[in-house]
Amino acid sequence: MQRVRHNRLNLALAHAALIAYTIIALFPVVIILINSFKTRKAIFRHPLQPPTPDTFSLIGYETVLKQGDYLHYFQNSLIVTVGSLFFILLFGAMAAFALSEYRFRGNTLMGLYLAIGIMIPIRLGTVAILQFMVATGLVNTLAALILVYTASGLPLAIFILSEFMRQVSADLKDAGRIDGLSEYRIFFRLVVPLVRPAMATVAVFNMIPIWNDLWFPLILAPGEATKTLTLGSQVFIGQFVTNWNAVLSGLSLAILPVMILYVIFSRQLIRGITSGAVK
Repeated sequence: MQRVRHNRLNLALAHAALIAYTIIALFPVVIILINSFKTRKAIFRHPLQPPTPDTFSLIGYETVLKQGDYLHYFQNSLIVTVGSLFFILLFGAMAAFALSEYRFRGNTLMGLYLAIGIMIPIRLGTVAILQFMVATGLVNTLAALILVYTASGLPLAIFILSEFMRQVSADLKDAGRIDGLSEYRIFFRLVVPLVRPAMATVAVFNMIPIWNDLWFPLILAPGEATKTLTLGSQVFIGQFVTNWNAVLSGLSLAILPVMILYVIFSRQLIRGITSGAVK
């Protein structure tokens, strides 16, 4: 009975912490949304108040949709983010499976080498990356951004997933081999479903930085056809004057796909957290 009460208390605390985190995380989002529907004066005079009939205005959204190809920027960001996450999870999980499953001389050193990218920012190699993209003809392409973001996300993915895959039962994998399953089928059918919470964690950690990044789109893909949403929104931010209505409206539109992707991946993350709280 005491153990059941302890488990219920842990579950309640986990849910309370999740609710508190959600409120704290959503507060800036709500402020941006309500101010995107207000006039410029109302934004600065009453930033915490919702729009009223006197302060309501859609001028920001009209400016965003008329000035520049905003929908095309939106599409580019979505392609880059989804494509990068796909390759990060695929190659990261495969490398982590190899490191955790097969023991060989230098296994530990190989794991440290693959994880060293966590400590060394990829932006330090911007000049070399730009030279490589110029030499391969990938400048002003979405493929260049996907390659860079995949490379930057793999070290963390391998570090997290390898630790989870070491906890997968060896008897389960051996049973699959006895049944005639290949290593690829064992990986995709047996191992991947068991490490979904870890893969969701990797996806959440990499999703926001990729979507909001300005550095590499500005350097590798500044062309009009390859601009991302973050880079395209900079047109409303000037040295002396900033169109805050358009900026807030653009941010509001940019939040939607991020929230959708976050909900998709965080379900597995939340399930892993709450299940661990009652063990």
